Amino acid sequence: MLVAGFPAGAWGTNCYLVAPAAGEECVIIDPGHQATEGVEEAVAKHRLKPVAVVLTHGHIDHVASVVPVCGAHDVPAWIHPADRYMMSDPEKALGRSIGQQLMGELTVGEPDDVEELTDGATLRLAGLELTVSHAPGHTKGSVTFRMPEQADVPPVFFSGDLLFAGSVGRTDLPGGDHEEILQSLARVCLPLEDETVVLSGHGPQTTIGQERATNPFMRQVAAGPGGAATGASPRRGL
Repeated sequence: MLVAGFPAGAWGTNCYLVAPAAGEECVIIDPGHQATEGVEEAVAKHRLKPVAVVLTHGHIDHVASVVPVCGAHDVPAWIHPADRYMMSDPEKALGRSIGQQLMGELTVGEPDDVEELTDGATLRLAGLELTVSHAPGHTKGSVTFRMPEQADVPPVFFSGDLLFAGSVGRTDLPGGDHEEILQSLARVCLPLEDETVVLSGHGPQTTIGQERATNPFMRQVAAGPGGAATGASPRRGL
């Protein structure tokens, strides 16, 4: 399996292109701010044919390049319905917190073809299987994508802004909820195998085992009611 990832734009949001191998069809995950050039470079380098864009949530740092990327390759974008409005109205989603000048530089709106994600669905795209888990807390429509173990490749988990190396997504923007993100960690992340590779929306890759052992928020939910995230790292994400 091929995973080509790069941090894009002002927020360093990780964009991923995933394919069974070089020279085959691929899925693009979270083409955010200024991601278009990086996407095209990866497509050319690995001789890929994009067939879909899938989005972990609707914040502008994850969706800013959806329109040009989908348009260039004539592919649909998949997003949870609770976050769909953010593609056309990103300032509402952020409480107008990122500044009018920057917003004026971005092309917002929906691509021509939008499909909606549902909890528990399995997307079969580009010869891949991505299982969708609704994981609210960072936003109401946050989702994750999990790929099963295959051959010598461990399970891969695209966590968006739910889980990071050492931290979790912020919950202080519209639609964020601290208790919801803890519930999502417990329901979506805790049951995963330790060897599962975590590719998140920001920062380096990690594993579920590493986060189970060291991430204060994962330790809190593993401890059950009454646990506390002692030594918590600053939360990430827009």
